[in-house]
Amino acid sequence: MQAIILAAGMGRRLKELTQENTKCMVKVNGEMLIDRMLHQIERKKLSRIVVVVGYQGQKLKDHIETLNISIPVIYVENNIYDKTNNIYSLALARDWLLREDTILFESDLIFEDAVLDALLEDPRDTLTLVDRYESWMDGTCVKLGADDDIEEFIPGKKFNFRERQSYYKTVNLYKFSKNFSEKYYVPFLEAYQKALGENEYYEQVLRVIAMLDEPVIKAKRLEGQRWYEIDNAQDLDIAESMFASDAGEKLKVMQGRYGGYWRYPRLLDFCYLVNPYYPPRKLMDEIKASFSELLTQYPSGMRINSLLGSMNFDIHQENILVGNGAAELIKALMENIKGVTGIVRPSFKEYENRCRKEQTEFMMPGNRDFSYTSKDLEDYFAVKPVQNLILINPDNPSGNYIPKKDVMELVKWTGGRNIRLIVDESFADFAEEQDNTLIEQGILDANRHLYVVKSISKSYGVPGLRLGILVSGDKISVAELKQSMPIWNINSFAEFYMQIAEKYRRDYAVGLAKLRQERTRFAELLKAIDGIRVIPSQANYIMVELTGGMTAKGLTELLLDKYNILVKDLSDKVWGGEYLRIAVRNEEDNDRLLAALCQELIETGGQGSGEATL
Repeated sequence: MQAIILAAGMGRRLKELTQENTKCMVKVNGEMLIDRMLHQIERKKLSRIVVVVGYQGQKLKDHIETLNISIPVIYVENNIYDKTNNIYSLALARDWLLREDTILFESDLIFEDAVLDALLEDPRDTLTLVDRYESWMDGTCVKLGADDDIEEFIPGKKFNFRERQSYYKTVNLYKFSKNFSEKYYVPFLEAYQKALGENEYYEQVLRVIAMLDEPVIKAKRLEGQRWYEIDNAQDLDIAESMFASDAGEKLKVMQGRYGGYWRYPRLLDFCYLVNPYYPPRKLMDEIKASFSELLTQYPSGMRINSLLGSMNFDIHQENILVGNGAAELIKALMENIKGVTGIVRPSFKEYENRCRKEQTEFMMPGNRDFSYTSKDLEDYFAVKPVQNLILINPDNPSGNYIPKKDVMELVKWTGGRNIRLIVDESFADFAEEQDNTLIEQGILDANRHLYVVKSISKSYGVPGLRLGILVSGDKISVAELKQSMPIWNINSFAEFYMQIAEKYRRDYAVGLAKLRQERTRFAELLKAIDGIRVIPSQANYIMVELTGGMTAKGLTELLLDKYNILVKDLSDKVWGGEYLRIAVRNEEDNDRLLAALCQELIETGGQGSGEATL
């Protein structure tokens, strides 16, 4: 078995990174792609490596020679790399294809050893390596039939997004038997190139072969092994986090992205907090049906979006401000308030980060569950010179919840002391208490010192829309905040969502009921794992303490590196213990995390009996 690497391309989409180097000389975490690939091949003890070079070919050859690869490296020159495509590069190496069985590589790939093992260990002699299609992928896909038969090769220009659920993406790693190359691939390659020219792709030849009655090439499906194709700077950035040198660095880079995790194959995100049971399919289909108009038309301005917000929450439009996510509203509000602000710790840091340290008073609950009541807040801040008080209810990360009647007592108490009260209700809809919102016109009119913030992203499961609202009985303050905002601060998709949301209120109520039920089940199963203490929560997340000796950082790193599961390490929020915050997802996802926790807490001596029944 030999290797052929196609490395003649110019990699124009990587721009300045490939101005002086060929694409495979780009570094991922300090190591060139070609170095990593050659050493992986070397460890498999293949007979030779044939490298087709072109752009910056001499520089690439000189570099490879410095690596002292222990198996022979042979070079094939593509001198017209700027006028041809990879079909020509492979045609130049066809004599080598005819010598023995071959693993064919494209040089812009990064992959773990298990990917190459999947090809080498499979007894079938001719295979194309494929993976389930994901939205970030680009290039040739295939449709598969029974017994891994390839029914059709689908080039990018033939891609049908309506059929994407049935597609598999080619990984650009192939195993060709000598017989396959002799009997099929090389003859078809020569005929195809002669008929259609040299500026084509070698996958087109496989597409023709796949049409034969006899299936001579099969698909090999990956099952979670890591790989990535690097075509541009964003691909490089993602690859550096996927293939970080150690688990700690990988976690650090991932956390620094603050989202965008849909670009990571099969990652389960238990860190960011959204509703897993809403929106319904029909709502999404309604948005899709208007996609072209929403994409190509301007959204309405602030006044219209305030009107839509007022319709959704049944208050006057003069009392509401719609924002590009709650984060935009928090920033605007906190920049416009004066005086000392009272904050509970641990809590959502976005508010704290917007306050000057010397203008902040912190209350820290003195119990293991980080629980507190409205009376606790009143007693503590009664002797503190605060002009503003922030309540997140349920709190984040503890999930602590204060019932509405008690919050109303706090509203009354702060009003009597001329304290501005900011209540964040981003997670209130998940609480067991029904009709607990303070977003009521009568409450706002009677309490001009009250401000209520709500994230639509979290409650309604639409974080990509970036929607939030701020309401207050202080119409002058709301008007001033509106003046500080851009006239188009939300996009057309978010506006359209508010336009249709009222029709789906019943679906929303059903989704909330499902979330509460799953939260109860999930919490009980977490409690059954030795080494975990569950803190009561009425939000769509659960805070847990690790009691068996493992650190929160260590477990977070392990879950990401070994299981592709991301949880929130609370080490920067909570002192004096090891704590995680875990989102409540659907039953299938939650069971996957439970299984990983059982396994790891047992293996690391976390006193684990692992008796959680999934």
